[in-house]
Amino acid sequence: MELRHLEHFVAVAEERNFTRAAHRLHLAQSGLSSSVRALERDLGAELFVRTARGAELTAAGHVLLKEARRTLECAAAAREAVAAVRGVLSGTLTVGTEQCMGAVDPLGMIADFSARHPSVDIRVEQYGSGLLLERLRQGSLDLAFVACTGVPAGVSLRPLAREPMLLLCAADHPLAARQEPLPLEDLAGEVFVEFNPHWGSRQAADAAFAARGVRRSIGMQLDDVHKLLDMVGRGAGLALVPRSVTEKEQALALRTVDLVDEIGWEVSVARAENGRPSAATQALLASVETGRRPAVPDRD
Repeated sequence: MELRHLEHFVAVAEERNFTRAAHRLHLAQSGLSSSVRALERDLGAELFVRTARGAELTAAGHVLLKEARRTLECAAAAREAVAAVRGVLSGTLTVGTEQCMGAVDPLGMIADFSARHPSVDIRVEQYGSGLLLERLRQGSLDLAFVACTGVPAGVSLRPLAREPMLLLCAADHPLAARQEPLPLEDLAGEVFVEFNPHWGSRQAADAAFAARGVRRSIGMQLDDVHKLLDMVGRGAGLALVPRSVTEKEQALALRTVDLVDEIGWEVSVARAENGRPSAATQALLASVETGRRPAVPDRD
C-alpha cells in the first residue's frame, strides 16, 4: 500500500466522481483509476461502486476512508517535523476562494506566502462559498476565503472585511435616476441577474429578501462576476452585488442604487474545526492576519 494510492482514494471518495478527482489531483483519469484498482487489489476489497453518475463508497470504502485520512495526516506531520528540524516550512496546502473577494486579495496573499515559503506546495481551487465550506468539512481544503451569513456548522471563521451590497442596473433602467435609498419591498416583481446559489453574495441577498417576505424573479444564474455585469448592462435584469463589484471598470457604465436596509457581505478565512491544522496552514493563517493585502480591481 502506497501513500499516493491512499491520497487518490480519498480524493475520489470526497468528490464521488473519478473525473473531478482526477482534475483536483492534476492526473489523467486513467492513471487515477489504475491507482484505485491497485489499492483494491492490495486490500482484497472493492472500495467503490461505479455508476453512471460517479462513484459511491462500499462498506469497505467507508471503513478505509477514516483510516486513510488519519494515515495521510500522520505522514504529513512526519514530513513537517523533519522539515522543522531543518528550519524549513514545508507541506501541501489546498486553499479555496471565491472570485472577486472585494477588500481582500486571496491570490495576492497566497502569492506572497508562496514567495516566502517556496517549499510549501500550494494548490488553489475556485468555487462559490457554499461549495468551499462543504469541501472544508469534507477535508479536501485546508483553508478557504469565503463570504457567508452566520457561522456554518463544523467551520471556524476569522472575519477579514465587510462591505454593503448595492443594487446595480443598466443606465436606461427606470431605477437608474433614483437618488433616495430603495427599500427591498419596491423590488418585488423585478427580474434579477444573480450568481448561483452557492455564492456568498447570492446567499446574503436571498436571506435579506426572505426576511422581508419579498419574492423576486431571477432570470439568470451565473458563475462569473464579469458575465453578470455584462448581462446587467444589456438590460437582462438588476443585480445585488458587494460595493467593490460596482467599482470594477466594467461596472462604471452601470448605475448604482443604495438600499434602505443594509445587506452585509463579510469575507472571512475559514477552516474546518475537526483535525489539527498543519504547520503550513497555521503559518498561512498568521500571514493572512498580519498582512492583509488590498484587493487589486479586476485581478480575477
